[in-house]
Amino acid sequence: MQVKETQNDGLKRGYQFTLPAADLAATVDAKLKEAQPEVELKGFRKGKVPLAMLKKQFGPRILGDAMQDAIDGALKKHLDESGDRPATQPKVEMQNGEGWKEGDDVVVNVSYEALPPIPEVDLSSLTLEKLTVPAEDAAINEALENLAKSAQNFEDRRKGSKAKDGDQVVIDFKGFVDGEAFEGGAGEDYPLVLGSNSFIPGFEDQLVGAKEGDDVTVSVKFPEEYGAKHLAGKDATFECKVKAVKAPKPAEIDDELAKKFGAEDLEGLKKQIAGRLEQEYAGAARAILKRSLLDQLDQKVKFDLPESLVEAEAQQIAHQLWHEENPEVHDHSHGSIEPTDEHKKLAERRVRLGLLLAEIGQKAEVTVTDQEMTQAVLRAARQYPGQERAFFEFVQQNQAVQQQLRAPIFEDKVVDHIAEQAKVTEKTVTKEELEKAVEALDEL
Repeated sequence: MQVKETQNDGLKRGYQFTLPAADLAATVDAKLKEAQPEVELKGFRKGKVPLAMLKKQFGPRILGDAMQDAIDGALKKHLDESGDRPATQPKVEMQNGEGWKEGDDVVVNVSYEALPPIPEVDLSSLTLEKLTVPAEDAAINEALENLAKSAQNFEDRRKGSKAKDGDQVVIDFKGFVDGEAFEGGAGEDYPLVLGSNSFIPGFEDQLVGAKEGDDVTVSVKFPEEYGAKHLAGKDATFECKVKAVKAPKPAEIDDELAKKFGAEDLEGLKKQIAGRLEQEYAGAARAILKRSLLDQLDQKVKFDLPESLVEAEAQQIAHQLWHEENPEVHDHSHGSIEPTDEHKKLAERRVRLGLLLAEIGQKAEVTVTDQEMTQAVLRAARQYPGQERAFFEFVQQNQAVQQQLRAPIFEDKVVDHIAEQAKVTEKTVTKEELEKAVEALDEL
Protein backbone atom coordinates (compact mmCIF):
# COMPACT_ATOMS: atom_id res chain seq x y z
CA MET A 1 0.00 0.00 0.00
CA GLN A 2 1.42 3.37 -1.02
CA VAL A 3 0.39 6.49 0.91
CA LYS A 4 0.77 10.03 -0.44
CA GLU A 5 -0.19 13.20 1.43
CA THR A 6 -2.46 15.46 -0.62
CA GLN A 7 -3.48 18.08 1.97
CA ASN A 8 -2.07 19.43 5.22
CA ASP A 9 -3.77 22.73 5.96
CA GLY A 10 -4.41 23.57 9.60
CA LEU A 11 -6.41 20.62 10.90
CA LYS A 12 -7.45 19.43 7.44
CA ARG A 13 -5.71 16.31 6.19
CA GLY A 14 -5.84 14.51 2.83
CA TYR A 15 -4.14 11.29 1.71
CA GLN A 16 -4.14 9.05 -1.34
CA PHE A 17 -3.86 5.32 -0.71
CA THR A 18 -2.82 3.12 -3.66
CA LEU A 19 -3.28 -0.65 -3.43
CA PRO A 20 -1.36 -2.36 -6.26
CA ALA A 21 -3.45 -4.79 -8.30
CA ALA A 22 -0.85 -7.53 -7.81
CA ASP A 23 -1.12 -7.25 -4.00
CA LEU A 24 -4.92 -7.38 -4.20
CA ALA A 25 -4.85 -10.43 -6.49
CA ALA A 26 -2.42 -12.19 -4.15
CA THR A 27 -4.75 -11.53 -1.21
CA VAL A 28 -7.74 -12.95 -3.10
CA ASP A 29 -5.78 -16.07 -4.12
CA ALA A 30 -4.62 -16.59 -0.52
CA LYS A 31 -8.18 -16.35 0.82
CA LEU A 32 -9.47 -18.77 -1.82
CA LYS A 33 -6.74 -21.28 -1.08
CA GLU A 34 -7.50 -20.96 2.62
CA ALA A 35 -11.17 -21.69 2.00
CA GLN A 36 -10.63 -24.39 -0.68
CA PRO A 37 -10.41 -27.44 1.70
CA GLU A 38 -13.87 -26.71 3.15
CA VAL A 39 -15.75 -25.91 -0.07
CA GLU A 40 -18.23 -28.36 -1.61
CA LEU A 41 -19.76 -27.88 -5.08
CA LYS A 42 -21.98 -30.14 -7.09
CA GLY A 43 -19.82 -32.59 -9.10
CA PHE A 44 -16.79 -32.20 -6.88
CA ARG A 45 -15.72 -33.80 -3.65
CA LYS A 46 -15.16 -31.58 -0.63
CA GLY A 47 -11.82 -29.78 -0.97
CA LYS A 48 -11.38 -30.76 -4.64
CA VAL A 49 -13.04 -27.77 -6.32
CA PRO A 50 -10.52 -26.19 -8.79
CA LEU A 51 -9.15 -22.81 -7.75
CA ALA A 52 -10.23 -21.26 -11.08
CA MET A 53 -13.85 -22.31 -10.47
CA LEU A 54 -13.71 -20.97 -6.92
CA LYS A 55 -12.38 -17.68 -8.20
CA LYS A 56 -15.14 -17.43 -10.79
CA GLN A 57 -17.88 -18.12 -8.26
CA PHE A 58 -16.56 -16.44 -5.10
CA GLY A 59 -13.86 -14.13 -6.42
CA PRO A 60 -15.91 -10.92 -6.79
CA ARG A 61 -17.19 -11.09 -3.22
CA ILE A 62 -13.78 -11.93 -1.80
CA LEU A 63 -12.24 -9.19 -3.94
CA GLY A 64 -14.64 -6.64 -2.43
CA ASP A 65 -13.90 -7.85 1.10
CA ALA A 66 -10.16 -7.78 0.43
CA MET A 67 -10.35 -4.20 -0.90
CA GLN A 68 -12.32 -3.04 2.16
CA ASP A 69 -9.97 -4.84 4.57
CA ALA A 70 -6.93 -3.35 2.85
CA ILE A 71 -8.32 0.20 2.96
CA ASP A 72 -9.44 -0.14 6.59
CA GLY A 73 -6.07 -1.58 7.57
CA ALA A 74 -4.17 1.14 5.73
CA LEU A 75 -6.22 3.88 7.37
CA LYS A 76 -5.77 2.37 10.83
CA LYS A 77 -2.03 1.99 10.32
CA HIS A 78 -1.78 5.59 9.10
CA LEU A 79 -3.68 6.94 12.12
CA ASP A 80 -1.60 4.85 14.52
CA GLU A 81 1.64 6.09 12.98
CA SER A 82 0.62 9.73 12.56
CA GLY A 83 -1.16 10.03 15.91
CA ASP A 84 -4.03 11.85 14.21
CA ARG A 85 -7.47 11.60 15.81
CA PRO A 86 -10.17 12.39 13.23
CA ALA A 87 -12.79 14.82 14.53
CA THR A 88 -15.48 12.99 12.54
CA GLN A 89 -15.63 9.82 10.44
CA PRO A 90 -12.99 10.13 7.66
CA LYS A 91 -14.36 10.59 4.15
CA VAL A 92 -13.21 7.70 1.94
CA GLU A 93 -13.74 7.86 -1.84
CA MET A 94 -12.50 5.44 -4.48
CA GLN A 95 -10.94 7.23 -7.41
CA ASN A 96 -12.54 6.27 -10.74
CA GLY A 97 -14.80 3.90 -8.82
CA GLU A 98 -17.30 3.41 -11.65
CA GLY A 99 -14.60 2.87 -14.25
CA TRP A 100 -12.46 0.54 -12.12
CA LYS A 101 -11.99 -3.03 -13.33
CA GLU A 102 -10.22 -6.05 -11.96
CA GLY A 103 -6.52 -5.82 -12.68
CA ASP A 104 -6.35 -2.08 -12.02
CA ASP A 105 -4.66 -0.57 -8.99
CA VAL A 106 -7.11 0.60 -6.33
CA VAL A 107 -6.70 4.32 -5.59
CA VAL A 108 -8.57 5.75 -2.61
CA ASN A 109 -8.71 9.38 -1.47
CA VAL A 110 -9.10 9.88 2.29
CA SER A 111 -9.83 13.22 3.95
CA TYR A 112 -10.63 14.31 7.50
CA GLU A 113 -10.13 17.01 10.09
CA ALA A 114 -7.78 16.04 12.88
CA LEU A 115 -8.57 16.87 16.47
CA PRO A 116 -6.21 19.62 17.62
CA PRO A 117 -3.55 19.15 20.28
CA ILE A 118 -5.09 20.33 23.57
CA PRO A 119 -2.79 22.56 25.63
CA GLU A 120 -2.19 21.84 29.30
CA VAL A 121 -4.04 24.04 31.77
CA ASP A 122 -3.00 24.74 35.36
CA LEU A 123 -6.19 23.75 37.18
CA SER A 124 -4.84 25.13 40.45
CA SER A 125 -5.02 28.62 38.91
CA LEU A 126 -8.83 28.46 38.84
CA THR A 127 -10.59 30.29 41.67
CA LEU A 128 -14.11 29.14 42.48
CA GLU A 129 -16.74 30.18 45.00
CA LYS A 130 -19.01 27.53 46.47
CA LEU A 131 -22.27 29.01 47.71
CA THR A 132 -24.13 27.39 50.60
CA VAL A 133 -27.66 28.26 51.69
CA PRO A 134 -29.10 27.02 54.97
CA ALA A 135 -32.78 26.12 55.02
CA GLU A 136 -34.25 29.07 56.91
CA ASP A 137 -37.34 28.82 59.11
CA ALA A 138 -39.33 31.10 56.79
CA ALA A 139 -38.77 28.79 53.80
CA ILE A 140 -39.63 25.71 55.87
CA ASN A 141 -42.81 27.34 57.15
CA GLU A 142 -43.80 28.37 53.62
CA ALA A 143 -43.37 24.79 52.46
CA LEU A 144 -45.44 23.55 55.41
CA GLU A 145 -48.24 25.96 54.53
CA ASN A 146 -48.24 24.73 50.93
CA LEU A 147 -48.45 21.13 52.12
CA ALA A 148 -51.34 22.07 54.42
CA LYS A 149 -53.17 23.68 51.49
CA SER A 150 -52.64 20.60 49.33
CA ALA A 151 -54.10 18.47 52.12
CA GLN A 152 -57.01 20.82 52.76
CA ASN A 153 -60.53 19.70 53.59
CA PHE A 154 -63.84 21.43 52.84
CA GLU A 155 -66.49 22.35 55.41
CA ASP A 156 -70.12 23.35 54.78
CA ARG A 157 -70.65 27.08 54.62
CA ARG A 158 -73.51 28.66 56.51
CA LYS A 159 -76.83 27.95 54.82
CA GLY A 160 -77.59 30.57 52.16
CA SER A 161 -73.90 31.46 51.60
CA LYS A 162 -72.87 32.19 48.03
CA ALA A 163 -70.11 30.10 46.48
CA LYS A 164 -66.78 31.87 46.04
CA ASP A 165 -63.78 31.13 43.89
CA GLY A 166 -61.85 28.39 45.69
CA ASP A 167 -64.98 26.93 47.30
CA GLN A 168 -66.16 23.42 46.60
CA VAL A 169 -69.69 22.98 45.25
CA VAL A 170 -71.35 19.57 45.25
CA ILE A 171 -73.55 19.32 42.15
CA ASP A 172 -75.74 17.06 40.08
CA PHE A 173 -75.44 17.98 36.39
CA LYS A 174 -76.70 16.91 32.99
CA GLY A 175 -75.38 18.19 29.67
CA PHE A 176 -77.19 18.80 26.37
CA VAL A 177 -75.98 19.51 22.82
CA ASP A 178 -78.60 20.58 20.26
CA GLY A 179 -81.23 19.79 22.89
CA GLU A 180 -80.11 16.18 23.24
CA ALA A 181 -78.39 14.70 26.31
CA PHE A 182 -74.98 13.26 25.40
CA GLU A 183 -73.07 10.31 26.78
CA GLY A 184 -70.68 11.17 29.60
CA GLY A 185 -72.32 14.53 30.21
CA ALA A 186 -74.03 13.72 33.51
CA GLY A 187 -72.95 13.24 37.11
CA GLU A 188 -74.30 13.14 40.64
CA ASP A 189 -72.84 14.47 43.90
CA TYR A 190 -69.80 15.72 42.00
CA PRO A 191 -67.39 17.77 44.19
CA LEU A 192 -66.16 20.62 41.99
CA VAL A 193 -63.62 23.17 43.25
CA LEU A 194 -64.35 26.52 41.63
CA GLY A 195 -61.25 27.92 39.95
CA SER A 196 -59.63 24.51 39.54
CA ASN A 197 -60.21 24.64 35.75
CA SER A 198 -61.07 20.95 35.81
CA PHE A 199 -64.25 21.49 33.74
CA ILE A 200 -64.81 23.11 30.34
CA PRO A 201 -63.61 26.76 30.24
CA GLY A 202 -66.36 29.05 31.57
CA PHE A 203 -68.26 26.30 33.40
CA GLU A 204 -66.94 27.00 36.89
CA ASP A 205 -67.24 30.78 36.52
CA GLN A 206 -71.01 30.48 36.11
CA LEU A 207 -71.35 28.68 39.45
CA VAL A 208 -69.67 31.46 41.42
CA GLY A 209 -72.41 33.10 43.52
CA ALA A 210 -74.65 30.05 43.54
CA LYS A 211 -76.22 28.90 46.82
CA GLU A 212 -77.21 25.51 48.18
CA GLY A 213 -80.46 24.42 46.53
CA ASP A 214 -80.04 26.64 43.45
CA ASP A 215 -80.72 25.35 39.95
CA VAL A 216 -78.20 26.85 37.53
CA THR A 217 -78.10 26.51 33.74
CA VAL A 218 -74.53 26.74 32.51
CA SER A 219 -73.91 27.62 28.85
CA VAL A 220 -70.47 26.78 27.42
CA LYS A 221 -68.73 25.87 24.19
CA PHE A 222 -66.50 22.83 23.90
CA PRO A 223 -62.96 23.72 22.76
CA GLU A 224 -62.16 23.07 19.10
CA GLU A 225 -59.38 20.67 20.17
CA TYR A 226 -61.65 18.76 22.59
CA GLY A 227 -60.82 15.04 22.78
CA ALA A 228 -64.29 13.82 21.83
CA LYS A 229 -64.59 14.84 18.17
CA HIS A 230 -68.42 14.73 18.17
CA LEU A 231 -68.40 17.45 20.86
CA ALA A 232 -65.46 19.57 19.71
CA GLY A 233 -66.51 23.15 19.00
CA LYS A 234 -70.15 22.49 19.92
CA ASP A 235 -72.32 24.75 22.09
CA ALA A 236 -73.66 22.99 25.17
CA THR A 237 -75.87 23.65 28.19
CA PHE A 238 -75.65 21.94 31.56
CA GLU A 239 -78.53 21.80 34.04
CA CYS A 240 -76.92 21.91 37.46
CA LYS A 241 -78.38 21.35 40.93
CA VAL A 242 -76.23 22.84 43.72
CA LYS A 243 -76.49 20.45 46.67
CA ALA A 244 -73.83 21.97 48.94
CA VAL A 245 -71.40 24.88 49.15
CA LYS A 246 -68.22 24.17 51.11
CA ALA A 247 -65.38 26.46 52.17
CA PRO A 248 -61.74 25.30 51.99
CA LYS A 249 -60.08 24.60 55.31
CA PRO A 250 -56.31 24.02 55.21
CA ALA A 251 -55.12 21.07 57.24
CA GLU A 252 -53.63 21.84 60.63
CA ILE A 253 -49.85 21.97 60.67
CA ASP A 254 -49.33 19.24 63.22
CA ASP A 255 -48.19 15.65 63.67
CA GLU A 256 -51.22 14.36 61.75
CA LEU A 257 -50.22 16.39 58.69
CA ALA A 258 -46.68 15.06 59.00
CA LYS A 259 -47.92 11.47 59.00
CA LYS A 260 -49.85 12.11 55.78
CA PHE A 261 -46.52 12.89 54.11
CA GLY A 262 -44.63 9.93 55.53
CA ALA A 263 -42.98 11.54 58.58
CA GLU A 264 -43.29 10.34 62.16
CA ASP A 265 -44.12 13.78 63.54
CA LEU A 266 -43.99 17.48 62.71
CA GLU A 267 -40.31 17.81 63.62
CA GLY A 268 -39.50 14.93 61.32
CA LEU A 269 -41.43 16.59 58.49
CA LYS A 270 -39.54 19.84 59.05
CA LYS A 271 -36.24 17.97 58.80
CA GLN A 272 -37.39 16.34 55.56
CA ILE A 273 -38.34 19.72 54.12
CA ALA A 274 -35.06 21.27 55.25
CA GLY A 275 -33.13 18.45 53.60
CA ARG A 276 -35.06 18.80 50.35
CA LEU A 277 -34.60 22.58 50.30
CA GLU A 278 -30.87 22.34 50.96
CA GLN A 279 -30.59 19.73 48.19
CA GLU A 280 -32.32 22.13 45.79
CA TYR A 281 -30.06 24.98 46.90
CA ALA A 282 -26.99 22.76 46.45
CA GLY A 283 -28.04 21.94 42.89
CA ALA A 284 -28.43 25.62 42.04
CA ALA A 285 -25.10 26.46 43.71
CA ARG A 286 -23.36 23.74 41.71
CA ALA A 287 -24.73 25.19 38.46
CA ILE A 288 -23.25 28.58 39.43
CA LEU A 289 -19.87 27.06 40.32
CA LYS A 290 -19.83 25.04 37.09
CA ARG A 291 -20.56 28.11 34.96
CA SER A 292 -17.71 29.99 36.64
CA LEU A 293 -15.38 27.04 36.09
CA LEU A 294 -16.28 26.76 32.39
CA ASP A 295 -16.02 30.52 31.88
CA GLN A 296 -12.50 30.54 33.31
CA LEU A 297 -11.41 27.57 31.19
CA ASP A 298 -12.86 29.23 28.10
CA GLN A 299 -10.77 32.33 28.78
CA LYS A 300 -7.56 30.50 29.67
CA VAL A 301 -7.36 27.92 26.88
CA LYS A 302 -7.43 28.64 23.14
CA PHE A 303 -6.73 26.28 20.25
CA ASP A 304 -7.81 25.64 16.67
CA LEU A 305 -11.22 23.99 16.29
CA PRO A 306 -12.35 21.50 13.63
CA GLU A 307 -14.75 23.40 11.36
CA SER A 308 -16.92 20.31 10.89
CA LEU A 309 -17.62 20.04 14.63
CA VAL A 310 -18.35 23.76 14.98
CA GLU A 311 -20.70 23.76 11.98
CA ALA A 312 -22.58 20.70 13.23
CA GLU A 313 -22.93 22.18 16.74
CA ALA A 314 -24.08 25.57 15.38
CA GLN A 315 -26.68 23.83 13.23
CA GLN A 316 -27.94 21.88 16.23
CA ILE A 317 -28.16 25.03 18.37
CA ALA A 318 -30.04 26.93 15.66
CA HIS A 319 -32.43 24.02 15.15
CA GLN A 320 -33.12 23.62 18.88
CA LEU A 321 -33.74 27.33 19.42
CA TRP A 322 -36.02 27.47 16.38
CA HIS A 323 -38.19 24.70 17.82
CA GLU A 324 -38.28 26.45 21.20
CA GLU A 325 -39.61 29.55 19.43
CA ASN A 326 -42.07 27.44 17.37
CA PRO A 327 -43.35 24.86 19.86
CA GLU A 328 -46.34 24.02 17.68
CA VAL A 329 -43.99 22.34 15.15
CA HIS A 330 -43.12 18.86 16.36
CA ASP A 331 -41.55 17.35 13.24
CA HIS A 332 -38.70 18.39 10.97
CA SER A 333 -40.76 19.21 7.88
CA HIS A 334 -39.65 22.82 7.80
CA GLY A 335 -37.21 24.81 5.73
CA SER A 336 -33.49 24.94 6.39
CA ILE A 337 -32.43 26.92 9.45
CA GLU A 338 -29.27 28.92 8.98
CA PRO A 339 -27.12 29.44 12.09
CA THR A 340 -26.38 33.06 13.01
CA ASP A 341 -23.03 34.47 14.09
CA GLU A 342 -24.27 34.22 17.69
CA HIS A 343 -25.04 30.52 17.20
CA LYS A 344 -21.57 29.95 15.75
CA LYS A 345 -19.90 31.78 18.63
CA LEU A 346 -21.77 29.63 21.15
CA ALA A 347 -20.91 26.52 19.12
CA GLU A 348 -17.20 27.40 19.24
CA ARG A 349 -17.38 27.68 23.03
CA ARG A 350 -19.18 24.35 23.39
CA VAL A 351 -16.81 22.51 21.07
CA ARG A 352 -13.73 24.02 22.73
CA LEU A 353 -14.91 23.18 26.23
CA GLY A 354 -16.11 19.74 25.16
CA LEU A 355 -12.70 18.83 23.71
CA LEU A 356 -10.90 20.31 26.71
CA LEU A 357 -13.03 18.46 29.29
CA ALA A 358 -12.64 15.23 27.31
CA GLU A 359 -8.85 15.64 27.33
CA ILE A 360 -8.71 16.44 31.04
CA GLY A 361 -11.02 13.53 31.84
CA GLN A 362 -8.99 11.10 29.75
CA LYS A 363 -5.72 12.10 31.40
CA ALA A 364 -7.34 11.84 34.84
CA GLU A 365 -8.76 8.42 33.87
CA VAL A 366 -12.32 9.54 34.61
CA THR A 367 -14.83 6.82 33.70
CA VAL A 368 -18.56 6.27 33.86
CA THR A 369 -19.37 3.09 35.79
CA ASP A 370 -21.94 0.49 34.76
CA GLN A 371 -23.98 1.39 37.86
CA GLU A 372 -24.03 5.08 36.88
CA MET A 373 -25.16 4.17 33.36
CA THR A 374 -27.90 1.90 34.72
CA GLN A 375 -29.21 4.72 36.91
CA ALA A 376 -29.17 7.09 33.92
CA VAL A 377 -31.14 4.61 31.80
CA LEU A 378 -33.68 4.11 34.62
CA ARG A 379 -34.19 7.88 34.94
CA ALA A 380 -34.66 8.23 31.20
CA ALA A 381 -37.06 5.27 31.08
CA ARG A 382 -39.44 7.03 33.48
CA GLN A 383 -40.36 9.33 30.60
CA TYR A 384 -41.97 6.33 28.85
CA PRO A 385 -44.37 4.76 31.38
CA GLY A 386 -45.47 1.31 30.34
CA GLN A 387 -42.74 1.11 27.69
CA GLU A 388 -39.70 0.75 29.97
CA ARG A 389 -38.64 -2.66 28.65
CA ALA A 390 -38.79 -1.48 25.03
CA PHE A 391 -36.75 1.59 25.99
CA PHE A 392 -34.08 -0.56 27.68
CA GLU A 393 -33.77 -2.70 24.55
CA PHE A 394 -33.60 0.42 22.37
CA VAL A 395 -30.74 1.81 24.46
CA GLN A 396 -28.85 -1.49 24.39
CA GLN A 397 -28.96 -1.53 20.59
CA ASN A 398 -28.18 2.16 20.03
CA GLN A 399 -24.64 3.36 20.69
CA ALA A 400 -25.58 6.98 19.98
CA VAL A 401 -28.24 6.98 22.70
CA GLN A 402 -25.83 5.36 25.14
CA GLN A 403 -23.35 8.15 24.43
CA GLN A 404 -26.05 10.80 24.98
CA LEU A 405 -26.75 9.33 28.41
CA ARG A 406 -23.07 8.85 29.27
CA ALA A 407 -21.85 12.30 28.19
CA PRO A 408 -23.45 14.45 30.96
CA ILE A 409 -22.34 11.98 33.65
CA PHE A 410 -18.77 12.08 32.34
CA GLU A 411 -18.82 15.89 32.14
CA ASP A 412 -20.04 16.25 35.72
CA LYS A 413 -17.34 13.89 36.98
CA VAL A 414 -14.67 15.85 35.10
CA VAL A 415 -16.02 19.10 36.57
CA ASP A 416 -15.75 17.54 40.04
CA HIS A 417 -12.17 16.52 39.29
CA ILE A 418 -11.27 20.04 38.14
CA ALA A 419 -12.94 21.62 41.18
CA GLU A 420 -10.81 19.41 43.44
CA GLN A 421 -7.68 20.92 41.89
CA ALA A 422 -8.93 24.53 41.95
CA LYS A 423 -8.88 27.07 44.77
CA VAL A 424 -12.40 26.89 46.24
CA THR A 425 -13.78 29.20 48.91
CA GLU A 426 -17.13 28.71 50.59
CA LYS A 427 -19.62 31.49 51.09
CA THR A 428 -22.94 31.34 52.94
CA VAL A 429 -25.70 33.33 51.22
CA THR A 430 -29.46 33.75 51.55
CA LYS A 431 -32.04 32.08 49.35
CA GLU A 432 -32.72 35.43 47.66
CA GLU A 433 -29.03 35.97 46.88
CA LEU A 434 -28.84 32.47 45.41
CA GLU A 435 -31.89 33.13 43.23
CA LYS A 436 -30.33 36.35 41.90
CA ALA A 437 -27.15 34.46 41.04
CA VAL A 438 -29.18 31.82 39.17
CA GLU A 439 -31.08 34.52 37.29
CA ALA A 440 -27.75 36.07 36.28
CA LEU A 441 -26.80 32.76 34.61
CA ASP A 442 -29.81 33.00 32.30
CA GLU A 443 -28.84 36.54 31.31
CA LEU A 444 -25.38 35.51 30.12
